[in-house]
Amino acid sequence: MPPAHPFDFDYVHSDASDDKLKEECGVFGVVGVTDAANFVALGLHALQHRGQEAGGIVSHDPEQGFNSARRFGYVRDNFTKASLMETLPGPLAIGHVRYSTAGSKGAVIRDVQPFFGEFSMGGAAIAHNGNITNADALRKELIERGSIFQSSSDSECIIHLMARSLQQNIPERMEDALRRVEGAFSIVAMTRTKLIGVRDPLGVRPLVLGKLEGEGWVLSSETCALDIIGAEYVREIEPGEMVVVTADKGVESHFPFRRQSSRFCIFEHVYFSRPDSIIGGRSVYETRRQIGVELAKESPVEADLVCPVPDSGTPAAIGFSQESGIPYAMGIIRNQYMGRTFIEPTEQIRNMGVRLKLNVNRALIKGKRVILVDDSVVRGTTSRKIKEMILDAGAAEVHFRIASPPTAWPCFYGVDTPQRDKLLAATMSEEEMRQHLTVDSLKFISLDGLYRAVGEAKGRNAKCPQYCDACFSGEYPVKPSDQITKGFELKAAE
Repeated sequence: MPPAHPFDFDYVHSDASDDKLKEECGVFGVVGVTDAANFVALGLHALQHRGQEAGGIVSHDPEQGFNSARRFGYVRDNFTKASLMETLPGPLAIGHVRYSTAGSKGAVIRDVQPFFGEFSMGGAAIAHNGNITNADALRKELIERGSIFQSSSDSECIIHLMARSLQQNIPERMEDALRRVEGAFSIVAMTRTKLIGVRDPLGVRPLVLGKLEGEGWVLSSETCALDIIGAEYVREIEPGEMVVVTADKGVESHFPFRRQSSRFCIFEHVYFSRPDSIIGGRSVYETRRQIGVELAKESPVEADLVCPVPDSGTPAAIGFSQESGIPYAMGIIRNQYMGRTFIEPTEQIRNMGVRLKLNVNRALIKGKRVILVDDSVVRGTTSRKIKEMILDAGAAEVHFRIASPPTAWPCFYGVDTPQRDKLLAATMSEEEMRQHLTVDSLKFISLDGLYRAVGEAKGRNAKCPQYCDACFSGEYPVKPSDQITKGFELKAAE
């Protein structure tokens, strides 16, 4: 295996370092407050885990009109500067943090959202979390009809579809556009006076509604971003629902799409969402702790310590320890101050691998049989490095317990996953993966066990799954048209 890139655990795009799934994007919007962009900046900071490549904010002021700022890097490094925030006045603003799940990989400023369009009835901006699975066909059609694209992002298709709609106002034009769209979308948009939120009919990606004191309203990808600005959680936007929010009229709701059974992304529970968020009325932390409980029931092993792979494996490790009675310990310590660039990655530094980000607590590990709990195994390169670090520290045995089923299929709904042949579980059985990682044992939670952990007592309904679990099962709730055109083969019906 090639040496691990030193930023294996950092949020950068590199074929050599894609050993963690990237958390798509985060969207946030506020209406009815003074200097709404400041609230949006705080909300995006709380959603930074969903996208650390770039961010953008669009605001509207009755006197100055629309203003926007798009920057690479962290929210804290850009949208905390008074000189920048003063250029984003007004009582209405939306924002977006991103990874490049669609469009050009890496830093291209024209792909950074929100996107803005000027229509006959006024301007509108849109921020999109998800992936449009028929974007290639839509883009080809739109270009042939004269549309001029400014970015390589699939999300820009929505703006062009809105421009071609014959509807009389912007919310209706958005409905018209989204009826042409396939895939997953949670959208926060704005006009001169309205904040708009909409989810796709399957509700694959999250979106919640919050209330500020006075006339302020908030839309956010997660509840943790409501907490940072002191907003009260009201409810989730329902699958297939569109809300139009104004400071004077409040929330107006309707359902422009045909009703379908919800298929929310189950990996939001496992990894993407912050543990202090609430999903479907359920604590993400508690779900992850319960995953550890299920793992301990399904795959017990004699050992001396249960250690999380920080930070995403921590709640599951706590649950595993509580259920098994094996002591929980911080056997791996994370360097919290590792930046995106830190040091020029020369070959000598590159060979240090994940040691720049993680270090083993040698005094604790030496001579012990250790259970390592991690959230997932993607390519396996990071898992091997961590195992080597644990053995170098003198561990007697290393057992991996994984808080998700084997990730064997790519996601086409807004998560940046490697091609299928790069996923370890797509080409190896569980025993072959154990041998490849050279650990004493390797066990994943079962799909039914994962469903039990998220509150489905009877497990997964095979005829009508309660969640989107395509990355584990290969059963895609929406056919990925673009990928099929490029030759991707769906799982054959059993």
